[in-house]
Amino acid sequence: MSPTDSPAPQTGSRPGGRSARVRAAVHRAVEELVADDPTDPLTIPVVAARAGVHSTTVYRRWGSVGELLSDVASSRFSGDIVVPDTGSLRGDLERYASDLAKDLCDPDTLALVRATIGIGGEQGAAACRGERQQQLEAVLERERARDGQPPSLERTTDAVLAPLYYRAVFTDEPLTPEWARALVSHLLPS
Repeated sequence: MSPTDSPAPQTGSRPGGRSARVRAAVHRAVEELVADDPTDPLTIPVVAARAGVHSTTVYRRWGSVGELLSDVASSRFSGDIVVPDTGSLRGDLERYASDLAKDLCDPDTLALVRATIGIGGEQGAAACRGERQQQLEAVLERERARDGQPPSLERTTDAVLAPLYYRAVFTDEPLTPEWARALVSHLLPS
């Protein structure tokens, strides 16, 4: 390189760099802490210590435990359930409901959902439902593309997502695949 040549300026963050490692370590710490003992108070100093980073790093990036939990939940729930394509709206929704019920039965997932909703308030609830509603919208849009007349996203959310999350978060009732599929029968009577 000649003295007049200068390296191109670097912009943005480096993928896989320190920022990504810190984010991964903090996310892992949050998931471990809520899974280990969901009754223990989750604080930024506790998360930072578990992640091996300084508390100010966590405060600077997330600001509060609620924002941190929302970020962890959004990251965790994005893409973990594949939108089914069975060829029919009923089949797609039944498989989707069964898959979501199975996911919510996982103790680690359930602990994260409960912590995110409990501490994160509306922001936490939005993180838990955002990806799920996008998945449902994809199922409904596919039905519209097949020239079908699916119910609205709001009605589908009320009939499928709401009961699944309510039962998982607030009761000890089982989320069996049969029960989850029955939700679709109530939404789409024969």
